[in-house]
Parts: sequence; structure tokens; C-alpha cells
Amino acid sequence: MSSTARWKLPLAIGLVAVVVAVLFAVLGGKPTVEPPPREATTPAPAPPPAAPARPAAPALSAGSQADPLDRFLMTQPDEAAAAPAGSPVKLEELRAKLPDNLYWELDAPTTDPQVLEKRAEAKRKWNEVFGKIQSGDATEEEIHRYYDYRRKRSEDNLAIANLMISEYGDKLREEERGLIDLSIRMHQDRLKEVPRQTADALERKALQDKRREEWIRNGKKP
Repeated sequence: MSSTARWKLPLAIGLVAVVVAVLFAVLGGKPTVEPPPREATTPAPAPPPAAPARPAAPALSAGSQADPLDRFLMTQPDEAAAAPAGSPVKLEELRAKLPDNLYWELDAPTTDPQVLEKRAEAKRKWNEVFGKIQSGDATEEEIHRYYDYRRKRSEDNLAIANLMISEYGDKLREEERGLIDLSIRMHQDRLKEVPRQTADALERKALQDKRREEWIRNGKKP
């Protein structure tokens, strides 16, 4: 290689380096190739709102289970009203046949405020007696009176339900007949339980009386 060529080669390399440096400075050191655009992401759907919690069913005291018979009887301005539209049952006809039945006093459909107030007072009174029975503090007379009332109420509801079957059985809709049959079974079961419940209540009273006597002997207040 001639001396002239050896001199020109470093000069050319230096010029290329200068040009590259100038371009890099002008472009700010950024790459000339743009990155591909980012794909738009679809936001995840929000979870559905939680369903509101269902209220717990209220606790029922002994003998307070609703009578299925009442589920298809419509509350009307007076307790002698008929059953819902389309039903053959006429309560006024049943009442004429069983006028002294306890059902009319305690369970028949009504909006009469005096009757409703009387029922509420009776319910309060019997609940107090039941509370004493549960704690063993009721007298024997109260125990027998309470379970006689329970027995009488179920017997009278059975009489009404059976009369509905005998008077309107072939005209009742399937749902109505099913509810009446369910009411009959419920009150039959309640009647079967009355002797055992009475015996349990008397036994609970005897045990409480024995404990009370022991407290008194030991100088303690009952």
C-alpha cells in the first residue's frame, strides 16, 4: 500500500465516525424503529353484586306453627267471609253448622280490631303460662288448663277442616284439598303430643318443687 493510501484510510474512518456521532446527537439517541403499539386490554368485568342475605325465619314457640288451613282463607271485613275467589268454601255456612267452635274466636279470618286485640291478649296470656311451664314454676292447675286449651283448639280446628272436606270435598281444587289435609295431619299430631307434653310439664314441676324444698332446708331463698 502506498503512503498516500495509508494516510487517506484513517481519515475516511474518522469522517464516518464523526457523521455517526452527529446523527446520534440529532436523533437524541432514540432508535429509529418505533416499537409496535401495545394492544388495548379489555378490563375484566366487575363481579356481580352479592345477593342480599335472606332474613332468618323467626323462631316459633311450642304450638305456634301456622295452620296450613289459613294459607288459602282470605281475610275479609268480617270473620264470616268466604274463602278466596273461585273456592267453594263458605265460612258463614260452616259457622252455622259449628257456631260454638273455638275456631271462630281464635283463628277465623277477620279484620275486626276488637277481635284482633282480644286474640293478641289471649296469646300473650297463654305465652306467659307456657313460659312458667317451661321453667317449672307453673301450678298443676295451670299446666292442665294450658294443655286442655291446646287440645280443645286442635280438636275444634280438626272439626272445621273435616267439615270442609265433607261439605265441599268434591268441589275443592287440588291445592285447597292438599292444605286442608295438611292441617288435619298437623292437628292430629298435636293431639297425640298433648299427653306426653302434659306429663313432661308435671315432671318438670315436681323436680322444681323438690329443688325448692332443698333450698329452703338449706336456708336459701327459693
